[in-house]
Amino acid sequence: MRKSLLLTFCILSFTAQLYAQDHIYSQFFNAPVYLNPALTGQFEGDIRMNLIYRNQWSGLGGDLSYLSASADLNIPNFGGGLGLLFSRSNEGSAYLRKNNLAATYSYSVGGDDFVTSFGIQAGMASRQLDLNKLVFSDQIDASTGYIPGSITNAQLPTVNTRSYFDAGAGVNMVYRNFMGGIALHHLNSPNESFSDVQDKLPMRMVANASWRITLNPQFNFQNDDGVYLIPSVVYYRQAASSSVSMGAQFKYSSVNMGLWYRTSGTSTADAVVVSFIFDIFKGSKNGEKLRLGISHDATTSKINYTNTSGTTEASVGFEKYFPNSSSYSKFNGLRSYDFY
Repeated sequence: MRKSLLLTFCILSFTAQLYAQDHIYSQFFNAPVYLNPALTGQFEGDIRMNLIYRNQWSGLGGDLSYLSASADLNIPNFGGGLGLLFSRSNEGSAYLRKNNLAATYSYSVGGDDFVTSFGIQAGMASRQLDLNKLVFSDQIDASTGYIPGSITNAQLPTVNTRSYFDAGAGVNMVYRNFMGGIALHHLNSPNESFSDVQDKLPMRMVANASWRITLNPQFNFQNDDGVYLIPSVVYYRQAASSSVSMGAQFKYSSVNMGLWYRTSGTSTADAVVVSFIFDIFKGSKNGEKLRLGISHDATTSKINYTNTSGTTEASVGFEKYFPNSSSYSKFNGLRSYDFY
């Protein structure tokens, strides 16, 4: 009961302070299409598939889990890509669910040592709430807690499902060993309300930058093998809420280890994150791989790690060339995925 009440308090507190807020992934690099639609098709190969799952604050009662799955194509004939993105979230003991299915498209321009990609995203989202799972103040006794079988006198919404159109756009640039991008999600600020009162989903801005520092004596920014240190920073802002993730990855051939520090607001500590990525195999053609990722967030905010048990993420990525593919790289092999 204590954990359930704590979870409810956390959710209500965040709702009051942050309004509607999208989830973010600690392994942002393993959810590229979710991060920025301009990253659609930006990889070596013909097809890429990514799946990431986040189980947040597993030590609390209720459910805070998030999943994103994407599949995108690299189409060299016009230097861009096409993709599909599905996202699902489950939040709280009232089973607030959100599903989003979107198509993404990117187009790239550039030369031998730089490429700039422009992306758009459009799809439909639905939001559902199980009203029977909600507990109101007139169903709680001050000494014993929840009163079994009690019925609230609160006036509940007449609908528990909301569907709406959702759109986004972004741009990403790769210049030799530097990458930077910015994306704007929910450009149309859709209404998520279950009642007649407007509850618009605020636009979410994501800005990211990475620098790939070679630790090899002989440097070649087109070479994916070797030893690298990759510092990165990602900034999120949605309505009054902001967050910054900063850290670095140490990459050696098929192994990638990362250490991150995330803030909530301007300077409030949120979590320390440790990540590991393994490329299980690399095909005979450059870029083919099966990638497994795991990370864990150690909560450093006031909610603290003892109550939450932290957050765990797992991800799977797959890049492949089609049979009889020409393996053509229009921009000299420059792709954002080289930074992860």
